[in-house]
Amino acid sequence: MSTPNTETYDDQRLVGMGVRLLTPENATIFEGTFSLLHCGVKGDTLYRGVYAVLMFPIRHTDRFISLRYTDIEDKDKEIGIIDELNAFPPATQQLVRNTLVKHYYEQTLTRIYSVENQFGLLFFDVETQELGRLQFVMPWRGDRAEDFGANGKILLDAFDNRYIIRDLTELPTADRNAFTSFIYW
Repeated sequence: MSTPNTETYDDQRLVGMGVRLLTPENATIFEGTFSLLHCGVKGDTLYRGVYAVLMFPIRHTDRFISLRYTDIEDKDKEIGIIDELNAFPPATQQLVRNTLVKHYYEQTLTRIYSVENQFGLLFFDVETQELGRLQFVMPWRGDRAEDFGANGKILLDAFDNRYIIRDLTELPTADRNAFTSFIYW
């Protein structure tokens, strides 16, 4: 799921900007009451009902994960950032990934039967690996399709759900032509 890390980031610079980095040494993440995610931070407190948000959902699926909670005034607050999820024990990694799956709807496209343009929207009829055949609507804008790896694309529909084409060259020619008629960037 994660893309190769070709970039380096200066953790000290992030800390200097007021970002709290969560590491296995200073944070304990576990499943608590009612199967909710909890996070205890050394020298701070225990946060209950924690959820995870990807700061870079397309480029870094296992890095820069913001852990958040909702306070008593119903405001979302950030606990801190997990720089590298793989630094945590496998059980903790799985708990965080399970939380992310609840937050991000993601399907892998295996076929594109048709794409129609109406009113500045693209109407897709597709086959997905996970759910079979379905339809979705995507605004026809450059910011709704991003590169994914060397030959893939990620599409964001009208509700910010993600549809992944891992490799355009693996699609049948007719499917690829239907897609590139509208998504050519």
